[in-house]
Amino acid sequence: PHKAGMPPISFIRQVMAVCLYPELLKEKSLPLDVRQRAQKLLDMCSGGSVGSYSTTSGGLPQVQKSISEFITRRDGGVPSHPEDIILTTGLQKSFDVVCFLVFLNLLTSGEGKTQTGVLTPMPCPHTLPMLLDMTGLALVPYRLFEEQGWAVNLDELHRALEAGRVHCEPKAIYISNPGKPTGYVQDRETIEKVIHFAATNGLIILAEEVHQDSVYGQDKEFISYKKVLSEMGKMYAETMELVSFHSISTAHIGEGGLRGGYMEVINIDPAVKKYLTVISSASVLPQLALELSVNPPRPEDSSYNSYTQEIHHIEDTLSQNAKRACEFLNRVEGMSCQPSMAGLFLYPRVHLPPHIVEEAKRLEVKADVLYCQRLLREEGICVGAGCENGQEDKNYHIRLCILTPPSTLEEILARLRSFHHRLLEKLA
Repeated sequence: PHKAGMPPISFIRQVMAVCLYPELLKEKSLPLDVRQRAQKLLDMCSGGSVGSYSTTSGGLPQVQKSISEFITRRDGGVPSHPEDIILTTGLQKSFDVVCFLVFLNLLTSGEGKTQTGVLTPMPCPHTLPMLLDMTGLALVPYRLFEEQGWAVNLDELHRALEAGRVHCEPKAIYISNPGKPTGYVQDRETIEKVIHFAATNGLIILAEEVHQDSVYGQDKEFISYKKVLSEMGKMYAETMELVSFHSISTAHIGEGGLRGGYMEVINIDPAVKKYLTVISSASVLPQLALELSVNPPRPEDSSYNSYTQEIHHIEDTLSQNAKRACEFLNRVEGMSCQPSMAGLFLYPRVHLPPHIVEEAKRLEVKADVLYCQRLLREEGICVGAGCENGQEDKNYHIRLCILTPPSTLEEILARLRSFHHRLLEKLA
């Protein structure tokens, strides 16, 4: 979001600045609560410095506690425990997912029909297919239904599972809720069906919930898999294996460059939890940013008003941009777009004229990749190709980020329409 022109949250940047340069603790021009929070965070660090190694590999205990308290509040009192929180960092945004996938590979994966498989939504987060391949896991695709707003369908899950068993051993199901890049928000009934399906078939649920704080669809709300699981009775709540993921990279916080995230592990074997803790090796700075994101200023704090205003500005911008862009794209000839209910992206379908498809074959690239390359070269607009999200050939989509200043979005949409019309005019 920051790269697209959205400003960072002042409170978080101010506190982080003081943590990096403690001399600012004396700087009276900074709000008092900023300096007080920075001092508390420094007190968590070994030797009072963010440059010291963390003495615990799973994360700073105080940060784990803050995150567990946040989850408990979020889920209406369903308890979360600090020892179930594992903080992560790494070169890729989804390093926390990699940790768990590596675990699956090392402990359970073989070759051929014994290779571990992961049921994976199509479309899916664009880094996921590479991560699965990197860790030697088989991708077992299940289709999301575009005509239903990219909904999860239980019959499709059963079909995918049976198809997957022909060539591998499916052991996990990956869920993106709210959906990335689709923006679909699962309701309680859907989540219950997925949990029942996973439990019946012995699948671990990997729930990516990184867009949980950016739900803007009318009458939509985020409900965590953890909360629903806890309300389904002991048979599920005490046995179903669930790993959920969150990050500071998206929406309100948008600190993707810090590479901070966490996973909450539920009903996971203690030996496995210990293994994940050892390989997570979380850096200190993103842990502090995570603490600030789950424990923001309170009404009595001097930064509360400015923090709240900045958060509301981001929420309003995202909601208005999602509606504006969807309406615009549905008026462009050769495009259609399902409304997004949450998240930072729209995922419109794009009709590609035959000459683009033929040129792509000649150049030995995917047709939607060529479309995106030409859009970047001719209009300076960067979008993601749907094939990166696992979309099939002849079913073309693009991934468009909408968390940008409204004036910038208008320019993006105008250039995209102009480019697309030129392609269609060439066909005529």
